[in-house]
Amino acid sequence: MADDLGIGDLGCYGNNTLRTPNIDQLAEEGVRLTQHLAAAPLCTPSRAAFLTGRHSFRSGMEASNGYRALQWNAGSGGLPENETTFARILQQHGYATGLIGKWHQGVNCASRGDHCHHPLNHGFDYFYGMPFTLTNDCDPGRPPEVDAALRARLWGYTQFLALGILTLAAGKTCGFISVSGRAVTGMACVVFLFFISWYSSFGFVRRWNCILMRNHDVTEQPMILEKTASLLLKEAVSYIERHKHGPFLLFLSLLHVHIPLVTTSAFLGKSQHGLYGDNVEEMDWLIGKILNAIEDNGLKNSTFTYFTSDHGGHLEARDGHSQLGGWNGIYKGELWTSGTHMHSTK
Repeated sequence: MADDLGIGDLGCYGNNTLRTPNIDQLAEEGVRLTQHLAAAPLCTPSRAAFLTGRHSFRSGMEASNGYRALQWNAGSGGLPENETTFARILQQHGYATGLIGKWHQGVNCASRGDHCHHPLNHGFDYFYGMPFTLTNDCDPGRPPEVDAALRARLWGYTQFLALGILTLAAGKTCGFISVSGRAVTGMACVVFLFFISWYSSFGFVRRWNCILMRNHDVTEQPMILEKTASLLLKEAVSYIERHKHGPFLLFLSLLHVHIPLVTTSAFLGKSQHGLYGDNVEEMDWLIGKILNAIEDNGLKNSTFTYFTSDHGGHLEARDGHSQLGGWNGIYKGELWTSGTHMHSTK
């Protein structure tokens, strides 16, 4: 499963400028689905529906308050344990079941260690990957993304209050204001506590959200994005090799091609479509390595391989006037205000 991949970004669906030979070969040798709808346009609800075969609102994995995707690893909530996933069904029929990659269906209920929404409580007997999802906060060189507007307001309030305290202190020192030193100190402590109360969460988003786990143990905190793709690939190939003698399910939930589009040096600048194109072509290379592992272990003729995206391209992802996310078709159209002319480019 790719993350935020548009249908218009694959050669087998008409794209002739991005190179996706491995996925195209998979389509050529198998079946290419042309009517295949995601249940929601973003990660948490669409993946809940994919795992369960039910609309996300039936499992409580849909919201109407703007926060339709889980925002924090430590948040209380996730896919209910009583939901039946396809992994649980296969596990009950004797399959080894592994999830490698992104989860984004919650971790905890009442405490940080209960792991009630963890993949191992949903039919998977092995998990290695990211319990949350990629965000710009995971890349130290990018501006914050999680609750960015709220964080900016809180930082503005803190600066305003701190300026007020400094003004009082300066006025007292110069004799312009009659106020006790204890009062100034007390107000400064209040401002400091206000700052700490929100910065303890928002100041460490990368450390709280951007982690890797193996089963119930954190293995990397914060994760090093440049190494993650190779780690997931190594884990996936190893899982195939360990379970090739029996029935197994491997759900490889890629971090590609979700922003911030972390791409290794071997693929940077190699596509015709900037960083996003580089990321798509690296994803295709990863798929090729997985298909090679299946064939090298003698499983090609006995393994059902299914490739999909959790939903369409992230059209809102922009860098100024540049589109960062993918496209949900091979045509880009501009409807003129007269309503009588459509300009399309392939």
